[in-house]
Amino acid sequence: MTEKALRLGTRRSKLAMAQSGQVADAVSQVTGRPVELVEITTYGDVSREHLAQIGGTGVFVAALREALARGEVDFAVHSLKDLPTTQPDELVVAAIPVREDPRDVIIARDALKLTDLPRGARIGTGSPRRMAQLNAYARTHGLDIETVPIRGNVDTRIGYVTKGDLDAVVLAAAGLNRVGRSDEVTDFLSVDTVLPAPGQGALAVETTADNADLIAALAQLDDPLTRAAVTAERSLLAALEAGCSAPVGALADLLTDGQSVKEMRLRGVVGTTDGSTLVQLSTTGPVPETHKAATALGRELATEMLAQGAAGLMGERAL
Repeated sequence: MTEKALRLGTRRSKLAMAQSGQVADAVSQVTGRPVELVEITTYGDVSREHLAQIGGTGVFVAALREALARGEVDFAVHSLKDLPTTQPDELVVAAIPVREDPRDVIIARDALKLTDLPRGARIGTGSPRRMAQLNAYARTHGLDIETVPIRGNVDTRIGYVTKGDLDAVVLAAAGLNRVGRSDEVTDFLSVDTVLPAPGQGALAVETTADNADLIAALAQLDDPLTRAAVTAERSLLAALEAGCSAPVGALADLLTDGQSVKEMRLRGVVGTTDGSTLVQLSTTGPVPETHKAATALGRELATEMLAQGAAGLMGERAL
């Protein structure tokens, strides 16, 4: 007799279904049980407002968490950058698998790179973080660009370019890799140009705190180095009291000597969306071996950024 299928809660978007499908296959392998996807519509999927207007924080997550709490699904898969930084007691992130490419990319007309875009080029993005850093880069490198707020899934965003409405759009490399469209990328943005969102490229596999057997099974998918990195990034975000739609970028990367991982460098940036002011700092230290150490790394850098005026650059503070 086959064991009952595990129910995985996922958003309905093509990207969410692709990444949930990959997790479902991995969970099936470690548990020996079939996994079925349960599609759930979230507020963020149906609202046509820009993310910065609806608050960003949790709009893609709440409905999945409610389904978990009601027992309608056994576990859920989120893009980690969509998760609020405060974790409810009744839920646990049982696994953060190996991270995909955290960088942002450009898909531009005529296969152009960022620096080749014509004067006055219109670049679409729904992210104040991307706007702030692109506009700052343009100011310091003599580029003349206009950032245009957009919403929509991958197809919709790329469509703005193919239809000629925009010269380029900015997307996450991880999402394009997961839906098999990375060949459309015309330029990878160096993290020295645009720092990604905290947790970008990583997934969070969440279940209820009372489901010890499933927590133990899902933990086999966890990557400790990815978890340490994103914990530091999200700690920075939390200490800045910023929501996931705030213009905050953060990336913790591992420094190696070619053989082994030696240290972790955490970089953070906050800026005004017009790019006129950025606070950008970094810190390097031993790779955190505990949740507490990773959290402390993020908090310390946030404290330095706040001392340099970061709070005044974030617009509305998250409640």
